[in-house]
Amino acid sequence: MAVSYVDRHAFSFLAVKVTDELEISESQYGMLLLAFNLAYLLATPLGGWWIDRFGARRGLVVSVLVWSSVAALHCFANGFVMLFALRIALGLAEGPSFPGAAQTVQRTLPPAEQARGFGVLFTGSSFGGMVVPPLAGALYALAGWRVAFLVTAAIGLGWVPLWLVATRQRGVPAALDEVVETGPAEPRASFGELVGHPIVIRALIAIFAAAPIFGFAYGWGSKLLHREFGVSQAAAGGYLWLPPLVFDLGAVLFGDLASRRRRAEGAPPRLLFALALPLAACLGLSPLAESPWQAVAFLAVAMAGAGGLYTLVTADLLTRMPTGSVSFAGGIMAGAQSMALIAMSPLVGAAVDHYQSYDVVTTVLGLWVLPGSLVWLLWPPAARFSVQRLPAASIVEISARDSSKS
Repeated sequence: MAVSYVDRHAFSFLAVKVTDELEISESQYGMLLLAFNLAYLLATPLGGWWIDRFGARRGLVVSVLVWSSVAALHCFANGFVMLFALRIALGLAEGPSFPGAAQTVQRTLPPAEQARGFGVLFTGSSFGGMVVPPLAGALYALAGWRVAFLVTAAIGLGWVPLWLVATRQRGVPAALDEVVETGPAEPRASFGELVGHPIVIRALIAIFAAAPIFGFAYGWGSKLLHREFGVSQAAAGGYLWLPPLVFDLGAVLFGDLASRRRRAEGAPPRLLFALALPLAACLGLSPLAESPWQAVAFLAVAMAGAGGLYTLVTADLLTRMPTGSVSFAGGIMAGAQSMALIAMSPLVGAAVDHYQSYDVVTTVLGLWVLPGSLVWLLWPPAARFSVQRLPAASIVEISARDSSKS
């Protein structure tokens, strides 16, 4: 997860200089963010389906090698069209990342530890986001943005041997490579059955609510600091390491509390969710900031809340999923995040071009998180996901009986 976020957010951090040198407007930049998220939206359910059948141990190795290669190609970008194509390619290549990570947590940890496990998992994404600003900033200052893309992409190559060593522990290869066979008692859910199920719909609504907080901090943080406070590209890394770090703290804290807190079986962690919600909504207070550090502080508090919301929603959903559909469901959740960012990115770019400020954007995003989160809080979920299908033998018997009646 850390590698995937380094590769996808290096572009967002370097956007001030990349868009300036290649003469790309704020609205076009929003379209570039849309391109990645649109491709990721399509790729994550397919990636989850593939991981469920191929296994996370091998599947993640293939995925990291492919997306690292695509990320490195960003150093050759010569304009909007080429960047648009590269962002689509990167989104497609990163599709299996979260589904594979979700399968790893679900298959290697007992149910009581999975909320804590997802909290730790989300630190990977924010650690990647935290590493990018100082690393890409230093590389930019040393050799320019093209070299920064090349070096950050190379990080993925160093991850592969570490993963192969870590997954050689006793019992891990069998757990991660096992293809779960389904039958009449627990049939494998189709995409339509998953997306249309109340458990999944409830989770998707919460993700739609929280994703813009997360997406804005990563996608627009350096641009906000540059426009509102004149922070240069090289100096932005000294500020933007903080929001991902606080996202880590929020994800780990709320995940740990959810694992410790005893609830009735099937009861969602509503109290913890209600505590994380106002933190996420603090993004709406950003117009009050009078300095770069104050703006970053509002972003950080909002990211702490978003880390809690993401962890609680993910753990609550995937513990209700049948084993054979966990990666698929995780892919759908990641796709929902992309769908929210697809809608958000061009609107943010257009709003900034129109108002020449981020004040309206951050206020609206801070309010946006409230309605969907309240739906998640108030909607009582089913204890487990289930697909009711008749066994093949029963279908044959019914058909024969109907034929004899005719």
